[in-house]
Amino acid sequence: MDDNTPPRKDAPPSQNAQPKEDRKSNEDLLKEQNVQQDKGLSQQEVEERLKKFGANALDEKKKSMWLVLFSYFWGPIPWMIEVAAILSGALERWPDLIVILALLFINASLGFFHEFKAGNAIDALKNQLALKAKVLRDGKWDTVDAKNLVPGDILSVQLGNIVPADIQLLEGEYLTVDQSALTGESLPVNKKSGEGAFSGTIVKQGEMTGVVTATAMNTFFGKTAKLVQEAKTVSHFQQAVINIGRFLILITLCIAAVILVVDLFRLQSFDHKDLGQIAIFLLVLVVAGIPVALPSVMAVTMAVGAAQMAKMKTIVSKLISIEELAGMDVLCSDKTGTLTKNQLTVGDVRPFGDAKGEDVLFICALACKLDTEDSIDKAITEKFANNDELKSYQVEKFIPFDPVVKRAEAIVSKGGEKFHTSKGAPQVIFDLAKLDEKAKAEANQAVLELAAKGFRTLGVAKGDDAGNWTFLGLVPLFDPPRDDTKEMIDETKSLDVQIKMVTGDHVAIAKEIASTLGLGTNILPVDEVFAKGISEEQQSELFEQADGFAQVFPEHKYNIVKRLQAKNHIVGMTGDGVNDAPALKQADIGIAVSGATDAARAAASIVLTAEGIAVITKAMEESRKIFGRLNSYAMYRISETVRLLLFLLLAMLFFKEHPLTAIMIIMIALLNDLPIMMIAYDNMEIQKKPVKWNMLEVYSVAVGLAVVGVISTFGLFWIGDRVWHLDYAQCSTLSFMAILCGGNLTIYLTRNRRYFLSRPLPEWKFFVATLCSQVAGTLIAVYGLGTKDFVGIGWKYVGYSWIYIAVWFFICMLTKVLIYAMLRLESEDKHPFVADTKAPINPPKT
Repeated sequence: MDDNTPPRKDAPPSQNAQPKEDRKSNEDLLKEQNVQQDKGLSQQEVEERLKKFGANALDEKKKSMWLVLFSYFWGPIPWMIEVAAILSGALERWPDLIVILALLFINASLGFFHEFKAGNAIDALKNQLALKAKVLRDGKWDTVDAKNLVPGDILSVQLGNIVPADIQLLEGEYLTVDQSALTGESLPVNKKSGEGAFSGTIVKQGEMTGVVTATAMNTFFGKTAKLVQEAKTVSHFQQAVINIGRFLILITLCIAAVILVVDLFRLQSFDHKDLGQIAIFLLVLVVAGIPVALPSVMAVTMAVGAAQMAKMKTIVSKLISIEELAGMDVLCSDKTGTLTKNQLTVGDVRPFGDAKGEDVLFICALACKLDTEDSIDKAITEKFANNDELKSYQVEKFIPFDPVVKRAEAIVSKGGEKFHTSKGAPQVIFDLAKLDEKAKAEANQAVLELAAKGFRTLGVAKGDDAGNWTFLGLVPLFDPPRDDTKEMIDETKSLDVQIKMVTGDHVAIAKEIASTLGLGTNILPVDEVFAKGISEEQQSELFEQADGFAQVFPEHKYNIVKRLQAKNHIVGMTGDGVNDAPALKQADIGIAVSGATDAARAAASIVLTAEGIAVITKAMEESRKIFGRLNSYAMYRISETVRLLLFLLLAMLFFKEHPLTAIMIIMIALLNDLPIMMIAYDNMEIQKKPVKWNMLEVYSVAVGLAVVGVISTFGLFWIGDRVWHLDYAQCSTLSFMAILCGGNLTIYLTRNRRYFLSRPLPEWKFFVATLCSQVAGTLIAVYGLGTKDFVGIGWKYVGYSWIYIAVWFFICMLTKVLIYAMLRLESEDKHPFVADTKAPINPPKT
């Protein structure tokens, strides 16, 4: 790469972000490492240093496979299922026991499989390391396994090699390395003697020797891997499900305890049959009350959503990331390869003097190698687009770019005409052409203007054998945005998500790209944000207000994500390189773009398989619909559990017998939860703001509907007893119908905050599934189950009951609207799913 940026007071010599290092001279370093440059280390010294420093391999903290598997059977959610299994076994309900155990093992197996499949991101990072290395030992060059390198080893690196450890270059003409995957820079970097090359970078040009300065986790690459290990986040979805489960378990056990005390108090004799009936009833009540289906329904909902997202070329590797994506309010996006093409492009050529633009580009192309992988030469020759004309000239001598001289030169001839061409750093070309002060000032001004717009510039000159050179003009280079990036940014902003660009490039380049894409121009050099003397409060303001950050390294990206998370943001991060892996794993939603390295893909929770990032917006819209379904089911499940428990509790206080039998409770649980799996297919409105768990709203709506439902159930029981003069068993069937059929309709109330027929209308599979549950409940109420515990009441009373249930359905709908109004969520710019990020996620105390 040509180091072509003119020195400025406000910019470093190179526009590329370079890791800061305190370099020693080669002589001092060799002395410190106790090694001779022409002999290398002895085998004995290598063995001693291997014992001291360890193998040149990344450390990883691996958990026991059995511990990982056991973890899926331990915790609040597994406990819910396990308790239900124990109770089913105690009741000798073997089919239920088999289904519940299958649910437990399926959930554990899926979780274990996903973790095993994702693997440790460190494994993917290892694949980026070189497997072999050419090393000088005992005065002889040999090829050894890279893992056996130690500090002090003398290495040779050349075109195509992956640098196997951090090294300081000793001798050789030059070296050009691609470290974009490590630092995020868009252009290859030139190295010379005394400078460092980093583990995991790829040699693009040249050959040099160097001395190893760091291995394994002490390398720049290793520190990145360490950040991946340390990156951890806690899912908001997991918190919400656990707290909902705890709330329902607590209220179930409390009400069961009260019913037990009342039943025991009313017993005239402690006959074992009476005690057995009480025990069976309470066990069934607890089984019905514990939300066994809660995790499975939500998992199925997200799995179906993930399948839909896969059709949009968005692969979800961690299901919980769907819910996080719905609430994402800040998206940190890597620039190179994500917002841009990571493909050098030639801009508008600036000719000088009598030269024409096509002449400048032609002479510049003659100073390039054809059919090369060098990104700059490739961009120039592709821009000229006439290789036949270039090949018609004979290259008599080619001098590749030298980082010391900072230019490339070619001597070409055709038909008796012979001349020299050169391209390189503008200042070098100015001096080569011996520009006068006025011309140099004019050319320098053009370079500064192009640099301010994010262009790197090459000077181009033509000369003769006598050493007379003519300056022809400037060739600007830049990494252009992807074709779909601007559209994606506009659509993402319309969903009220702030985008912050994060790049390893210089501020000037970052500002130009950000301005082009409409991201804003408040791009801060990361050193300014993390500078000493800046308070945490000031830093927080900078993080919130900045449109992006430039000159960043992996640890900066990682810390940027953490700082934004500390400000209660749900943060997404896009990237494609090894340098992005720590931030991708730390982010609430790590998104690896198409063509990402294995390390980035393993660390991410979402992987894009289509070119560009436009699919991110579609993925956000789909995730918000999925969240709407989860939110709807959570409200429904809480409401129906509280409704059943409150009715049983209050009925126990007013009646001498239980108003519902054990078999009725089981039928309610089965007919409510089994068809509700189809909620995963329901139509949902796409919210225009990030959606997050608002537990105050969830519990307010759910409990409010439950209370109204209890009143309606008592009302139907009273009508059956006092108006229709039915016996107690028939009134119990009326209560069963009110709770099952009336409660089953609640799902149509929780799916939106407006009225029943508000669009989008229910999806047909969801509607048919709930309809089947209603039909089954109605037929059971009409005909009973042929036992004294469940008698039928006939079509007449079932018809009257349905009219009663329909009336109360509309009363419940009005109640829901009133609750939302009381929560002050009726304004146009708010939505009931949108929560204050500081709102507690814990359930109210019971």
